[in-house]
Amino acid sequence: MPSKPNNKKTVRHARNSRDKKPPMAKKPRAKVNKSKPAAPSPLPPAPAAPVQLPSGATRIEQDTMGSMPVPADVLYGASTQRAVLNFPVSGRPVPASVIKAYAILKASCARVNLKLGRLSQERTGAIVEACREIEDGLSAFGGIAKHFPVDIYQTGSGTSTNMNANEVIANIVCIRRHAPIGSSKNKDYIAAGGIHPNDHVNMGQSSNDTFPTAMHIAAAKMLHEELLPALDRVASELEAKAKAWDKLVKIGRTHLADATPIRLGQEFSGYASQVRHAQERVHRALHTLSELAIGGTAVGTGINAHEQFGKMVAAELTRTTGVHFREAVNHFEAQHAKDAYVEASGVLKTIAVSLSKIANDIRWLGSGPRCGIGELVLPAVQPGSSIMPGKVNPVICEAMIMVCCQVVGNDAAITYGGFGGVGSLLDLNVAMPMMAANLLDSIHLLSRACHMFDQNLLRAHNGDASTGLPPSPGLVADEARCNSLIEGSLAMCTSLVPVIGYDASAALAKNAFKQGKTVRQLAYETVVGTKDVKGKTITKEDIDGYLNPWSMTLPGGEGSAGG
Repeated sequence: MPSKPNNKKTVRHARNSRDKKPPMAKKPRAKVNKSKPAAPSPLPPAPAAPVQLPSGATRIEQDTMGSMPVPADVLYGASTQRAVLNFPVSGRPVPASVIKAYAILKASCARVNLKLGRLSQERTGAIVEACREIEDGLSAFGGIAKHFPVDIYQTGSGTSTNMNANEVIANIVCIRRHAPIGSSKNKDYIAAGGIHPNDHVNMGQSSNDTFPTAMHIAAAKMLHEELLPALDRVASELEAKAKAWDKLVKIGRTHLADATPIRLGQEFSGYASQVRHAQERVHRALHTLSELAIGGTAVGTGINAHEQFGKMVAAELTRTTGVHFREAVNHFEAQHAKDAYVEASGVLKTIAVSLSKIANDIRWLGSGPRCGIGELVLPAVQPGSSIMPGKVNPVICEAMIMVCCQVVGNDAAITYGGFGGVGSLLDLNVAMPMMAANLLDSIHLLSRACHMFDQNLLRAHNGDASTGLPPSPGLVADEARCNSLIEGSLAMCTSLVPVIGYDASAALAKNAFKQGKTVRQLAYETVVGTKDVKGKTITKEDIDGYLNPWSMTLPGGEGSAGG
């Protein structure tokens, strides 16, 4: 029967939230090699010509379950082949961005194991070089997809993908060492300095901390390198239009009904602010995703990993990616749940909602050209109908809105993946490959949609002869249309409320509508010559001053403002 812990002597490790043993039972720490290690000696770089792997046959590879025939022309081994056979679901492999993140992670882990004195310089160099080839896309071997075939819908921990990475790295090293592919389980080969997929590539790691780490790395890199720049371009162009159109007064609309005047530049300043807020939200998501599970190994306790391993790997990843990563404050939270991913997806959903509003507003304001609102002129990028000649549709806005719909759908799947009893079960989340695929899809879609929206709708450009992209005037305002609509709006009477009162102003608007006149025309006929609320006689010049649309776009005045 196990002895009860001595509560008085048990110490809680606050940073990692792992229980240390009482002082008398404490294991000696492995010493960290603080001296700067020599740079790992890389193997010869990949040849320019593609590597010719055997084709039309199989080879026999081994794992702990026994022998497994594997296609001869692939770099993966027995464990991966079992996953290929076990999960013939979608035909969609784990995203290449996760695979490349795995390569970055495995290389970082190897470098840290070298610093800790656990991995030789030669083996470290071999692993790092193989990881570089994966990160570069495995062009010498026919591309990533061929060698990383495991379906998204696999074991929920991503174990199959972790082993896929371990096996591919080990087999690349076999080839670079001029050993038969699959030699990584041969004892003589290992004794001679070869690489074992588990003992060396996976040293100090588990699928349960590497997959959550890789999915964070992939998402953080894409947010940093793709989505943030794309949002910045859209925000900058919206700000430029807000400035250019700041003097252009138009009618405002609430509930899709006429409201008080507003400047087109003011509307676009609101759109620009939405996108700037989106950037701020992405930065907050980056901070959340920068906590990494690496170092927690199987269940968060850090078994078989050096105490400094997680911290050192996070520092190495920061150095190599340019994104600031840090070890998880609590490894049990980082591995038992995926709240950070759910939160990041919520941010992307919010951004999608913002972009859908902007795209839809522009679609409405550009409706027409003769029977709609028509205050904006959208660039004609393609014919709009196979039966109605000359029709041009707001296709760029529609594409953006569809992307936003998909992001909201992805968020629903990610949310359920993080749900207790669905994905998050006791000491591990088991929906991670699906969550990763959906979040990365959302980041990719939003990034590309922002680029499309900026390039094909908002921004004027001279075209691109190399691709056949024609010149575009970008999004243009129809000043004449804005002026004509604002003069005819019944909401112009709002500025008369402080002059003749709310009830009289409402009656003026109703009568103008009945008689088919503008508010200004009827005010000339019925208000000029009467007394205002202060007893002053109202002149025609007073009416023109009160009904000046520009003044209505500024704060100030008295009385009820409507709404």
